[in-house]
Amino acid sequence: MKWLELWIDTTPAGIEPVSGLLSEYGVDSLMIDEEGDFKDFLENNKQYWDYVDEDLLKEKKGKCRVTFYLSEDDEGFHTMGQIRIALSALKKQHPEFSPLLMSMKNVADEDWENNWKAFYKPMEIGERLLVVPEWEQAPENGRVKLILNPGLTFGTGSHATTRLCLTALDRLIQGGEKVLDLGCGSGILSIAALRLGASRAFACDVDPTCVSVANENAALNGVDPACYTVRAGDVTADRELAREFGGDYDVVVANIVADVIIALAPRVRPLLKQGGVFLCSGIIDDRAAEVKAKLLDAGWTVEEENSSEGWFSYLCK
Repeated sequence: MKWLELWIDTTPAGIEPVSGLLSEYGVDSLMIDEEGDFKDFLENNKQYWDYVDEDLLKEKKGKCRVTFYLSEDDEGFHTMGQIRIALSALKKQHPEFSPLLMSMKNVADEDWENNWKAFYKPMEIGERLLVVPEWEQAPENGRVKLILNPGLTFGTGSHATTRLCLTALDRLIQGGEKVLDLGCGSGILSIAALRLGASRAFACDVDPTCVSVANENAALNGVDPACYTVRAGDVTADRELAREFGGDYDVVVANIVADVIIALAPRVRPLLKQGGVFLCSGIIDDRAAEVKAKLLDAGWTVEEENSSEGWFSYLCK
């Protein structure tokens, strides 16, 4: 059997999360290299050299690498694509673990924008939605088609947190709603809301790349630019951005991370109209109870609690 050698570069703090991510996809045989081990090796083997190349020291500085192998067959390539999607989510949720670059025989993360497309297929979600990659063809089947090219941003519909939100929006959006999408990534949630019948949507993300990606995806779906606004900024700290949000939203959706949702919990209510809902996701299972408690402390009633693949979402009023 032939094997693919892959590796992910991260920080010391990222080693355990990356190893856990790989384990979720059945990859448990790993080789871990980190700067600390290299320094220990140098310190304990001084008798073998009297000079260490400065370029080698620079190369090892702050670098941690997790190396693993996959079979060079359809199953291995499929697993590779799933890891790529999950790694994109981890990078969004924990920028402190960057670079989170995955490479294979000198093919780096940046080149995956095209290579991973083979593993992203049309998906039926909820009762009405059909998420279709821009480069794929899908037959008309009576569903609302959402065409998407996520590039290297987060949000394809493949990740459990995104599916949880899309399934909820499929039920919530009946026509004419105003939607605020916090942490929009590719724009998948806000554009889905517009395709399902929402009248207006405002989307934002801390990553400036998401502005152009979300606007391009909106154009792919024929969204009227007058109905869709995308901005870059920190939703928890940017006051000018908060003022631009305005208010009177029927739905505020935040598919981010637990800490940001906790910070947002006391701030979202003024953005909603009477009877509006706060849909939050991106919550890993070991933080779900904590986030729910903070939502209740902030005065929310949790109307629905849903989970998938170790991730939770809450629908609050």
